Amino acid sequence: MARLLIAASGTGGHLFPALAVADCLPPGWAVSWLGVPDRLERELVPSRYPLHTVRAGGLQGKGLVKLFQLLQLLWSTVPVARLIRRQQCAVVFTTGGYIAAPAILAARFCRRPVVLHESNAVPGRVTRLLGRFCTRVALGLPQAAPLLPGCRPLVTGTPVRAAFLQPAPCPEWLPQGPGPLLLVIGGSQGAVGLNRMLRAAAPPLLAAGCRIVHLCGSHDPDQGRLRHPLYVERSFSDEIPGLLQHADLAVSRAGAGSLSELAVSRTPAVLVPFPQAADDHQLANAQAALALGAALLVHQHAPDRPPLGRALWQLLGPRLRGAEGLADPLNSLAEGMGRLAVADADRQLVALLLQLSAL
Repeated sequence: MARLLIAASGTGGHLFPALAVADCLPPGWAVSWLGVPDRLERELVPSRYPLHTVRAGGLQGKGLVKLFQLLQLLWSTVPVARLIRRQQCAVVFTTGGYIAAPAILAARFCRRPVVLHESNAVPGRVTRLLGRFCTRVALGLPQAAPLLPGCRPLVTGTPVRAAFLQPAPCPEWLPQGPGPLLLVIGGSQGAVGLNRMLRAAAPPLLAAGCRIVHLCGSHDPDQGRLRHPLYVERSFSDEIPGLLQHADLAVSRAGAGSLSELAVSRTPAVLVPFPQAADDHQLANAQAALALGAALLVHQHAPDRPPLGRALWQLLGPRLRGAEGLADPLNSLAEGMGRLAVADADRQLVALLLQLSAL
């Protein structure tokens, strides 16, 4: 039985690609999962794979606090090395973040091959520091490769959940009508600014017959203020595959996971990067989509300014007027999303893990 250690923690951007790879493994593989206490993996992983936790956090403090965090991060390598040996793991796979540091160092200490997947166009801090110690660094976007000297990069795309790769039903609660459907996904970070931009731009679109589904997040102080028969507002939904597949246009942040889901769903998008994202990586992700003609880019702005409203009218106006074919810009954006999509990223990564486990 081949044994794999997966180190993925914290956010869906790290966890969902790792889960997609784990679920794609052939029969006969045993998976152990490495995470940290009190993060999202506590909810998603234990029902599917054994979860082991260590203390590994970011280097966010200053002075002695930062030194303590660094020592804690390095010390967590010891129990991870013990785990690798106890479970007899043949290979280690990580999707980055701070949990990747002890996983990579422990794999090197135990002389096990290790694959690091970096989904963003701008590699994270751990990828930049420790990518050269990995057997291979798999990339979600090719723009990251020049930023990783000394590594062995391989562009695989970013895996998405299987539900995005097969037809999904249209949710029954969508607003009814003949108009195009706009899906707005606020995201887990920084949703309030995007939500306010959307609510300011929405009334003329609604008056013209556009249907809007707005997933505004769970911490939106303005939730419930906009009401219209064609506007449905929810904190979240677990029917994202169906929503994306049936939407004419999406407004979204530009996290790598969201971008991959938009791409495999062939959903045209207006991307509004989260302005406080580390190393401005969401802007770089959005620019990668823009270069392929897959999306429009709108920077976050005050609600009373017009850029988002102008972009939405530019894209939805022709379809509201009945335009088709080349006269409808959403068609060319959908083709661009097709160029961005990598539907077999999970299988590429599994093939790499199988190859390395046999060494």
